[in-house]
Formats: sequence, structure tokens, C-alpha cells
Amino acid sequence: METIAKIRRAYFQDKKSIKQICRELRVSRNTVRKVIRSGATELTYERTIQPLPKIWPWKDMLDEMLTVNSRKPKRERLTRIRIFEELRAVGYDGGYDAVRRYAASWSMEEGEASAAAYVPLSFDPGEAYQFDWSHEIVMIDGATTMVKVVHVRLCHSRMLFVRAYPRETQEMVFDAHDKAFAFFGGACARGIYDSGNCPPSVRGQWTRRPQ
Repeated sequence: METIAKIRRAYFQDKKSIKQICRELRVSRNTVRKVIRSGATELTYERTIQPLPKIWPWKDMLDEMLTVNSRKPKRERLTRIRIFEELRAVGYDGGYDAVRRYAASWSMEEGEASAAAYVPLSFDPGEAYQFDWSHEIVMIDGATTMVKVVHVRLCHSRMLFVRAYPRETQEMVFDAHDKAFAFFGGACARGIYDSGNCPPSVRGQWTRRPQ
């Protein structure tokens, strides 16, 4: 219980990053995310150090590949499966799942750094939410498939809503908003959108008109 309180205080009150909380409290990223997203009240043991992980010797190269890839135009970026294949081509003999998990963690930390640089860290309750898309590779019936994942986060509490779709269309955007607002129990005064990841009809910042 004490650890949970420290995690929630560090994240919601002190506005510390997940990476900083993990370092200071010596807990795994998964544990921190579980407490933040689900309101967990008790923790189970999670091994934070894997014995001789195969991905570790390739960390610097993978960091560079992910950095270069993130700077490319959206349509030219490699998927995580392609990054895995390129890493294997130069000698990596580990599995795809390790690369996928590392890339996901890297992307999350980069996103938090960008948000800290460009988005205010303090919001009033109900003031705003953030909307974004990501492309993920999932395994369905034994085959790898790309899905589009919507992320809607309340700026004040950082509560997160995630939903996967087969395509990124305007209808999916409307449905995602409907499901997210139903999940949160209402809408915010305005929405903040990533202009590179949303259809033209919802780019930038949208403000709800007073009723």
C-alpha cells in the first residue's frame, strides 16, 4: 500500500515520468503503469531484471534505429516487425516480442518527453483530453496483423482509454470519441490532437461550445 501511494503521488502530484519513478522506487514500468491506469490497491511480484536478455547488447543500435525512424514522414516509417527484421539482418538472434516491448517502451518515454516539452503539465478537472493514434502489430489466429489503436487521455487525472480498430477512418474517430466519453462519464471542455495522426476534420485543438 505504501508503494502504491508513493507511485500515485509521484505521478499525479509531482508530475514525475514513469522512468523517473521506476528509478527512484526501484519498481518495474509495468508495475507503475498498472497502478496509474487501473487504480491497483495491491502489488504482485514482477521480476525487473531478466538473466542476460538478448536485446541488451543491441540496445544502442535499436535506440538509433527507433530515433531515425521516428523522424521520417509518417508514411515512410518502418513498422516494428520491419525494425525487428532489419535487426536480425545484422545479427540479432532474439525474438520479435522483446523488440516489440522495447520499442513500445521507447515510444512511450519519447511521447512523455514531448508532452512535457509542449503541453502544460497542470490542468483543471474536465479542462481537456488528449487524442492520438498508434499503429500496432498484433497476433490474430496465428497471423501478424496491423491494427490502429486510439489513445484518449484525460489531462488532469491522466486516466487512459484505449481501443483498437481495423482502420483509421472518420467513422472510427467518431466511434472512438463516443466510447471514450462513455467510459469517462462525460466530455471535457476541449480536446488536444496530434496533427500528424488524425483526419483533417479534427486536427489541432477543439473546444466545446458552452451549453
